Amino acid sequence: MGGGSSDAAYTLTGLNRIFSLGISVEKLQSYASRLGSDCPFFIDPKPMLGSGRGEILTPLSVHLRGKFLILVKPDIHVSTREAYQVVTPGQTVTGLAEILQRPLDEWKGRLFNDFEVPVFSTHPNLHSIKEKLYELGAVYAAMSGSGSSVYGLFEQGGDFQKFFQGMQYWAGELA
Repeated sequence: MGGGSSDAAYTLTGLNRIFSLGISVEKLQSYASRLGSDCPFFIDPKPMLGSGRGEILTPLSVHLRGKFLILVKPDIHVSTREAYQVVTPGQTVTGLAEILQRPLDEWKGRLFNDFEVPVFSTHPNLHSIKEKLYELGAVYAAMSGSGSSVYGLFEQGGDFQKFFQGMQYWAGELA
């Protein structure tokens, strides 16, 4: 997830660890911001709300421990550049941070990925994957970022890989 941005952040944190450099998380985030706007987001593995260009991070208290995540990535390429050219950011009545503080079963219908409308119109199979996750019992499902991975959050685990043949699939409990 995060493509090249997460790869860059992983490289920075890996070099810091391998060479015992002792660089603080804040300093690593500063370095990461020079590589890309959203790179700092991937430095510290905690729930964060990104604002600005993605470089302003505010910690969030999101409780998903014990829930199950299913991640499906079909063999579909979504151009991040093209997705950003066609997305129209929506206005929400309730702020993102407030929605994320609500119980998971209240996210559906409140928490939206603005990239879904234009990307789903070009790649309807991604919408079908999201709907299949809901059919299988997901409490919440969405496309990740500008695509093409789609994830579902479940109260209980299950092996649903047979429904996503020919696609990359990952399932696991959130710690």
